[in-house]
Amino acid sequence: MAEGESAIVRTVEEKSQACPECGAVIRADSRFVVWCGACEWNVDPEGAERDRERERDRLDRARRALARRHGERLLTEVTAGGSPRALRDPASLLAFVIALAVHGVTLGLALGGVWCLVRGWGGAGMLLGLFLLAVAWSIRPRTARPPAAGPVLLREDAPELYALVDEVAGVVGTRGVDQVVVDACVNASVLAHGVRGRRLLTLGLPLWEILTPQQRVALLGHELAHYSNGDTRHGLVVSTAYRSLTTWHYYFVPITRPSAVEMVTNLLYVVPRLLLHGMLTLLDRLTLRAAQRAEYLADRGAARAASTEAAVGLMDRILVTESAEVTLRREANRASLTGPHGARAAEVGAEEIWERLRAYMASIPEDEYERQRRVGARRGHSVDATHPPTHLRRTCLLAGPSAPAAVVTGEDRERRIAAELAGARATVARRIVRDGFRA
Repeated sequence: MAEGESAIVRTVEEKSQACPECGAVIRADSRFVVWCGACEWNVDPEGAERDRERERDRLDRARRALARRHGERLLTEVTAGGSPRALRDPASLLAFVIALAVHGVTLGLALGGVWCLVRGWGGAGMLLGLFLLAVAWSIRPRTARPPAAGPVLLREDAPELYALVDEVAGVVGTRGVDQVVVDACVNASVLAHGVRGRRLLTLGLPLWEILTPQQRVALLGHELAHYSNGDTRHGLVVSTAYRSLTTWHYYFVPITRPSAVEMVTNLLYVVPRLLLHGMLTLLDRLTLRAAQRAEYLADRGAARAASTEAAVGLMDRILVTESAEVTLRREANRASLTGPHGARAAEVGAEEIWERLRAYMASIPEDEYERQRRVGARRGHSVDATHPPTHLRRTCLLAGPSAPAAVVTGEDRERRIAAELAGARATVARRIVRDGFRA
């Protein structure tokens, strides 16, 4: 047993008590929430506070309600023998038309600005023209921005990792990526950016480190499968229109603690803000079913590439990523409390945080996974407001026939990939120790 792992294990203390609700005996790990599996006493102690936080955001609240409703309907279709195959339904086509109209408004503002500049050159018309051009520029169609800079791995730097990505991409029916960036987030994503649609895989090293080899394949399969299933919301026209509307919506946010003049401004904001809120909600309604269908398809792509067992294991691991975040914050705080000399020493041995992180995550008891699954079912837990609730995605995978793995990584391949990631692992670890961990 490694030194870091033994330190983790020594902190584990199992305690027993009677449930105050039903009297059942509770045996729990002292590091986690004590709850009763029989009556679900204390299963979600933070639920009420989180619900209050969500209530403050009307748009997010509406999105989550829609996510749960559509997720349940799609699950019913799938478990009844249907297939969540990608398709262009009337709602998706209407969303496409609305998106074109949004871009048409942007184009109209730009043309109006040019016209005002030309016709009012040298006069007051120039100010209006410049204003219209500034607004058009701020709401212009934009693809998603690449994440903040992290260690970049080109194909020649990590041929084995790229080969694995290409193999998984072939299984789910798409192409690989053009670049890999490693960062300190407990997450991963594939993003198409720029006019040429270059694909960028952002690999959150903390998440990668706590997954098994097959769960890593499932992670890649899920992210890549989004580019093979016709997800309307992630299409160029609709996604850029959505960002433009979100920018408009931001411009009309009411001024907090307004003065007398600003209160009048807030009143003038009411109508356009309601209209924009309505447009965003309408786009949500029109595209959410297709987006959720795409998530179910991406899950099936993950299962096809890595096996159903690995895809389900990945979902379970994501449920406890908060524990990984707490562990990394603790590592960073411990280094900062030792002073400059201790911090420098911690940087030298920073890579050891990955061993301690893996040891801690391996020590999480099944009881905590079960609690998180029940919490997810209660809250309608999802990765964000546009995903189907995670417990429904898990049920969908388990409802169908178990898929074997199409891509299997052996020990030799894992060692080669680990060697290619060694430099990035050291860099990210030092950044966490030096600058702290930010989720």
